[in-house]
Amino acid sequence: GNTGSFRGELIRAVKRCGARRVVVTEPGEWRIANDIEGWPAATGLPVEVRADTRFLCSRAEFADWAHDRRELRQEHFYRMMRRRHGVLMEGGAPVSGKWNFDADNRKRLPESVVIPSHPGIAPDSTTNAVLDLVRQRFTNHFGALDGFDYAVTATDAEAIFERFVAGELSHFGDFQDAMRMGSPTLFHSVVSPYLNIGLLDPRRLIERVERAYRDGEAPLNAAEGYIRQILGWREYVRGIYWLRMPDYARTNHLGADRPLPAFYWSGDTAMRCLAEVIGDTGRLAYAHHIQRLMVTGLFALLIGARPDIVNRWYLEVYADAVEWAQLPNTHGMALHADGGVVGSKPYAASGRYIDRMSDYCLHCAYQVGKTLGPRACPFNALYWDFLIRHEGRFRRNPRMTMMYRTLDRFTDEKRSEIRNQAAAFLATLD
Repeated sequence: GNTGSFRGELIRAVKRCGARRVVVTEPGEWRIANDIEGWPAATGLPVEVRADTRFLCSRAEFADWAHDRRELRQEHFYRMMRRRHGVLMEGGAPVSGKWNFDADNRKRLPESVVIPSHPGIAPDSTTNAVLDLVRQRFTNHFGALDGFDYAVTATDAEAIFERFVAGELSHFGDFQDAMRMGSPTLFHSVVSPYLNIGLLDPRRLIERVERAYRDGEAPLNAAEGYIRQILGWREYVRGIYWLRMPDYARTNHLGADRPLPAFYWSGDTAMRCLAEVIGDTGRLAYAHHIQRLMVTGLFALLIGARPDIVNRWYLEVYADAVEWAQLPNTHGMALHADGGVVGSKPYAASGRYIDRMSDYCLHCAYQVGKTLGPRACPFNALYWDFLIRHEGRFRRNPRMTMMYRTLDRFTDEKRSEIRNQAAAFLATLD
């Protein structure tokens, strides 16, 4: 007898229990927020929408901050939030006099560094019952059930976070952008699913990490880098989402129109970086931010994949993918489909970036040092082809000057060869 819709089940519940009013927390998706506006008429009852207190910046506060700003840069928002909440501050100045240690968060992972294990939580009887149901009904869907060990209670989620603070946090600052085969989580806390469904309180995480720094348990670049993800980036993308929706999701600044390759649902590709990240995504429903931005996201950007298809993939495959978080990260940061609302330039790169930050290229069928030829890394020709295709849009972007200076040294013949190489590779995806 289920109606198959949120509104339909609300109406049934109202009738069943004789409710006099409806009280609901702000949802995390514009589609539902829009539907809620019709609930009073549909139910004949008053509807009270309460603020979602799991965030440190309300939608109204973000709109006030954004008002009359020409650019909505995350760094400016982050500094405002640090001041407002007194996080990593000494009086009115940031601890050590520096706001951001992003430049110290990009070290390549030495082979000698030992990656800690990440034991999870053994499923209880309820979780096993749900796994059995999924196994029976959704066997053909993307993903895997074997080894499921996520926390499903606040107590267990807290324990996982505390283990991160005691163990991985001290290395997180140096290696948060690194990637290694066989070690998908590295020194990441992997608590975004718990934050986004409400098992963990962001204030508590921020306070605990700051205390770890002040007690000498973690270096400043680790504490600041972690806090920036929560107090800065997480709050910022939520603000952008609610400020710009629903039009935001429909933008396609680069006119991208290709489908995603089939290997996004199988990992069956000779490109080791994509095979590794997609395979780990299928097993864990997780990938850290660089794997999403600079591997699967970068490839989708370079081939010109349609934003709506890419957004749907990210929303479907990751355990932490609530639309307010997923859309600005994918649509804006990875695909530049919003025309620069989130990022001042597209995060375009060749295979050399992946080689610098990972060991994927050592195990790949392609050669990352080559741009042309049958064994050349596809990212390389696709990267230069992207810059050529969108030269009119980006040549005057001050953050892309160096890229176009390099492109200017290419002969017309080399440009043509690159474009032909990219076109031939794209044809194999079709």
